[in-house]
Amino acid sequence: MRPGSDYAKINTLVIGGGGYIGAYLVPMLITRGRRVTVLGRSAKPHYALPETASYVAGDFGQRELISGLLDRHQEVIHLAYATVPNTSFENPLADLLQNLPPTVQLFSEVADRGGKLLLISSGGTVYGEAVKLPICEDHPTKPISPYGVTKLTLENYAHLYAVTHGLRFVCIRPANAYGVGQRPFIGQGFISTAIASVMRGMPIKIFGKDGTIRDYIYVSDLAAGIVSALEHGRISETYNLGTGVGRSNKEVIHILSSLMKEMGFEILVDHLPERAFDVKANVLDSSKLQLHTGWKPEIAIEQGLRLTSEWIRNGNV
Repeated sequence: MRPGSDYAKINTLVIGGGGYIGAYLVPMLITRGRRVTVLGRSAKPHYALPETASYVAGDFGQRELISGLLDRHQEVIHLAYATVPNTSFENPLADLLQNLPPTVQLFSEVADRGGKLLLISSGGTVYGEAVKLPICEDHPTKPISPYGVTKLTLENYAHLYAVTHGLRFVCIRPANAYGVGQRPFIGQGFISTAIASVMRGMPIKIFGKDGTIRDYIYVSDLAAGIVSALEHGRISETYNLGTGVGRSNKEVIHILSSLMKEMGFEILVDHLPERAFDVKANVLDSSKLQLHTGWKPEIAIEQGLRLTSEWIRNGNV
């Protein structure tokens, strides 16, 4: 993406932008000329943000707070979510209550102001078990985790508000992000946890014989895809955002093996029983996003694994 000056008058609010994806996304938005405000629940962002970005601590479910912010911003990127797939399975009602009411309220507030919303959904869970790979956007959506059900429900509410309130939104269904900066052992992010486990002499845990098949996308490619969808995506469209290549946990470990050996580490693997809420294979067809926006991934998995491994080896976690 070339820096642009067309966005210099745009104020963009990134809800949940103080996290891992935001650390890559916010600088890209600023490079494009935008003025960016990040809203996060913590007193300060978990990851460093550019000095020119404004940070506001608070919950987007606080109506007075979000109303004031929306009055000053023309674009909203909604990255925030209260749970991850495994915790949602343990408490599905909490997953629904923590995420649905404030997000539906957000849709209403954005629609009332005529703003533009980019909704980050979940490509890994809304589809459920794949009928055909890679998965296109018109693939059946039959999620098998509470997390996926809630994500899909939010998408449906966005469509509802588009029809009934004129909400201008674009929806992104991302693949599994990984890369430099992703902290291990937080309940999601197989690659960073696998690398950190090896470097600590711990076994890599996979569920089932070969583990699950996932579409792993380097985080900077994901952030660039989000910006492309924001700028060039069509209103009320849903876009997959991934590489189109699926790899099982076992295949990722195979690619890692020579790299870990080169660094002086030995890989151990611990096979655990399959989990009911894990879809067996999820690989996203992103051809529609590429066609509409010109975006394409640039970081091959071998390069991404090396960058991530070096970052973890250097004691950054």
